[in-house]
Amino acid sequence: MKLVTVMVVMLISWCVYTVAVRHSALPPWPHPRNLRLSTSALGWLAHSSLPHIFGIIAIFIALGHSVLAMSGEESLAQVYREIESPKLPNLKKAGAVIFIYSLVFTSLVSFFAVMIIPDGVRQQFLENLIGGLAMNLQGPLFARLIFHGFVVVVGTLILAGAVNTAIVGSNGVLNRVSEDGVLSSWFRQPHKKFGTSYRIINIVVALQVVTIIISRGDVTFLANLYAFGVIWSFAMNGLAVLVLRYTNPGQREFQVPLNFTVRGVQIPVGLALITSMLFLIAVVNLFTKPIATMAGGTFSVLLYIVFTISERRGRHGGAAHVEMDQFNLELESELTPEAVGARPGNILVPISNHYALYHLGNVLDRIKPGRRDVVVLHVRLLRRSASGENEFEADQLFGSIEQQLFSQALSMAEKRGKSIRLAVVAANDLWDGILRAGASLRSSTIVAGRSTKESNEEQARQIGEAWEKLGDQKPQFNLEIHLPNGDKLYKVLGPHAPNLTANEVNLLHRMWLRFSDAVAPLEMHHHDVVHFALEEVQKEVEEGHEDDVVNRLRAHLEEIQKKKAPKT
Repeated sequence: MKLVTVMVVMLISWCVYTVAVRHSALPPWPHPRNLRLSTSALGWLAHSSLPHIFGIIAIFIALGHSVLAMSGEESLAQVYREIESPKLPNLKKAGAVIFIYSLVFTSLVSFFAVMIIPDGVRQQFLENLIGGLAMNLQGPLFARLIFHGFVVVVGTLILAGAVNTAIVGSNGVLNRVSEDGVLSSWFRQPHKKFGTSYRIINIVVALQVVTIIISRGDVTFLANLYAFGVIWSFAMNGLAVLVLRYTNPGQREFQVPLNFTVRGVQIPVGLALITSMLFLIAVVNLFTKPIATMAGGTFSVLLYIVFTISERRGRHGGAAHVEMDQFNLELESELTPEAVGARPGNILVPISNHYALYHLGNVLDRIKPGRRDVVVLHVRLLRRSASGENEFEADQLFGSIEQQLFSQALSMAEKRGKSIRLAVVAANDLWDGILRAGASLRSSTIVAGRSTKESNEEQARQIGEAWEKLGDQKPQFNLEIHLPNGDKLYKVLGPHAPNLTANEVNLLHRMWLRFSDAVAPLEMHHHDVVHFALEEVQKEVEEGHEDDVVNRLRAHLEEIQKKKAPKT
């Protein structure tokens, strides 16, 4: 985002300078006599006189072509669960920033393109207006070439982020579709190593590659396809919210303005106007983008057929699935020891992949019945998808994947003659959900398996950072990270006495011997040496010598690593 902002500021500043030097004229007003709509812009309306008679239709056509600028607002629907508290004010701020950024940048690029790029050359840059602007700015050629290269790099990063966002968003939506029974649970089977819904991810990536191959990388065609999906997604979302005003009435934290009540019935005029505007743009897009309309319509029909067949097969073939344990679900507003039937001081074992339950097996092997309770926890991550504002129902939190996971955990416990308690929680972040569940359950120990993505120390660091975000009341946990080979790492979450090595203890003792006689007859203990050293470091930091302290600390750590490194 910072790199994009730098590029935008440089581009706008350079364009303003170019316009001032060349005394470029502003584009004409959008009056019907000034409108020059090409055949490609009009699509199926090319032979109609309506766009030339009614200027409002031409404006809707222009809005349809610039709908890609609204894609930033679409991203809010995917990441709104990750926005920090207070969520609603921050969501409004993010939406305002994206709106202003998109409006200013998109409109200015179009205006500057008309004012700066010559009419005879502009047609060559319709698929890359920013690149065309970079090469037609006022200045030496080498500077324009360097800036053009910078624009290409930034564009690559933007598109890479867009591809990643598309994968994450599609994965979240298809997971919800699978959870609702429209798609088979086969799609959500976790990866044996990483625990991700890899089949959905692979299908999404494959479809992306196929789309690029079929389109032959035609930017205009891909942009029109994306615009087709964005505008109809917005229109349907608007219609859904409008319908919910009547099917699920009641007070909401936020409502679109312009609401009137007539005989006890609320009339959401503002929401209806927005929905109508979106549908008008969508309908105009149907006629002005014929290729995208046919391709998008075909894909929508195929997707509907696939979903319908999959749902019907799932209903008829449900009895043929492997038999699993059945669970009675109890939805609790708060997770407490009483709610799960566990005593305080229990062992919390988070699980996410039925292929990697070795840490649960280690805990079951070592505990003695009746001594300590074991709570098996599954954290249901809230994926980046356009979910509603209501809380999850029990069947949304506990699907076939969770059923299979807990069935495997129960089977392991039964084979060892041990009992376990089961719990499912929803969270945006894995370790935030685990630690908050541990605090609510008053667990003393958390036993986790090794991460397949990060190193052991990096995993421990991330857990420590999540613990720091818990709030003022931070309980202390004993953390165990079990490795598949049987090794274990032990950590303590929270303030605790450090485990000093023999050399560190000897150094502390030598310092105590050296200074105890010097400060006599005052009594001095070993902890006084540590306290004094820490206060001296804190004083240096407060006096503005933090960089020097950090450099010395870094040199000290590097020296320790050299001593630990094996000699060759």
